[in-house]
Amino acid sequence: MLSPARHEKISSVELPSLNALRAFEAAARHLSLTLAGRELHVTQSAVSHQVQNLEDELGVELFRRLPRSLRLTPAGEALAAAAREAFDRIEDATRGVDRRPARLCVSVLPSFGARWLLPRLKRFRASWPRLELRIHASREPCDFARDGVDVAIRYGRGGWKGLRSEELFSEEIFPVCSPRMARSLRSPADLRRQVLLHDEVRAAHGGWAEWLRAAGAAEVDARRGTIFTDAHLMLQAAADGQGVALARSALAAGDLAAGRLVRPYECAVPTRYRYFLVCPPAHAQRPEVRAFRDFLRAEVARQARRPRKPIRSNGSSTARGLP
Repeated sequence: MLSPARHEKISSVELPSLNALRAFEAAARHLSLTLAGRELHVTQSAVSHQVQNLEDELGVELFRRLPRSLRLTPAGEALAAAAREAFDRIEDATRGVDRRPARLCVSVLPSFGARWLLPRLKRFRASWPRLELRIHASREPCDFARDGVDVAIRYGRGGWKGLRSEELFSEEIFPVCSPRMARSLRSPADLRRQVLLHDEVRAAHGGWAEWLRAAGAAEVDARRGTIFTDAHLMLQAAADGQGVALARSALAAGDLAAGRLVRPYECAVPTRYRYFLVCPPAHAQRPEVRAFRDFLRAEVARQARRPRKPIRSNGSSTARGLP
């Protein structure tokens, strides 16, 4: 319980509205009223109104309103730093007395979640057995505030505005097929007689046309075959012998290690996209987010140490792709 003197000291200070400070801190962090509104589940105009009330109450301008952006004034920078520190301390103190299990929501592409994350997730759960873990699987980028997401694994070029991102790893593309089908593939030109399976990931790579050019088999019609909007289904079709898939290395690694899929050719082409761990800056120092980041780093290092499985030899020098 606070002493009378301490209580009088607190009561004598006219503090601004906590809601106004929260709106200002979010707007200062994003330098956007719209993004602040999304985080706080309110409209852009509501954030603007709260910030304006705070400026009126303090008698000082906190932002300079530019035509397409916001810029903090010196007073705004000072208050934003103090507000951020205060909210961080309140959050830390709340976590210290909160006896509910920690919670973590991870957003991930369904194909990456099924083929890369899920087989490894048991090691993370072993370290955090009481964690309430939620996997948010979606092909669309999540809205962290609206969807209640703490951290996301995204596939792209990086540089998402207003978010902290850390590159996890890059990957490459190459053909894969069932072991039985591989016996009929001696050179890339043999793909003319096979069904080509396509992964519909626009802009991530140049697809079959790019790989066939790199392998010296540009005469093969790269447009033939079946297109899948989900890479997980495409790789399952390849394992079932329904065709030859152009696989992304991260997604095919498990089936290659188990022998369900094989690589008939050595030629591989780097993708334009990479995998990133992404979260709002305010989430980055949460203990469960830091633990998940450390887990991913360890898994990426484990993946890099794993010996590469030899390319299946079929007795043909041309079948190994580029020299």
